[in-house]
Amino acid sequence: MSLTDTETAVAVLAGLVILAGLAGVVVPGLPALPLCWGGVLVWALFGGAGPGRWAVLAAATVVVVVGTVVKYAWPGRNLKRTGVPTSSLLAGGLLGLVGFFVIPVIGLVLGFVGGVWAAERLRLGDSRLAWPATRQAVAAAGLSMLVEFLAGLLVAALWVAGLLLA
Repeated sequence: MSLTDTETAVAVLAGLVILAGLAGVVVPGLPALPLCWGGVLVWALFGGAGPGRWAVLAAATVVVVVGTVVKYAWPGRNLKRTGVPTSSLLAGGLLGLVGFFVIPVIGLVLGFVGGVWAAERLRLGDSRLAWPATRQAVAAAGLSMLVEFLAGLLVAALWVAGLLLA
């Protein structure tokens, strides 16, 4: 196939969208799993990969739905058990987003940790009590990102398998 071939162009575009989705796990504003799924959708609709493309799209859809549910339910259950309120996570998310633009990349982490700690410090009144809650929130955020990244990788693997088998 040459690069001017429509199927190749669609496959390259789909691959780039899937890579952007994987990057979206750590870049604020990029919806990771919807982008990964969208890449597979574009490939299935316009790639001409035969009837197997629909099976790949269906499997990718299941992975994205399950990944999204698990991404929120598993860390959320852990946080609920430890007593970290949603308001602390929102404060961390807001400051993380601001931090990302003030200090690119590492500002996201610094802002999130600082925001959760400040919210927990205000809520609990003691900085020694705020750190355990902050650690739990950071662990939950990490778990959520890991689940999302693994689901995105599985979608990418399904797509690559569809490319190879088509």
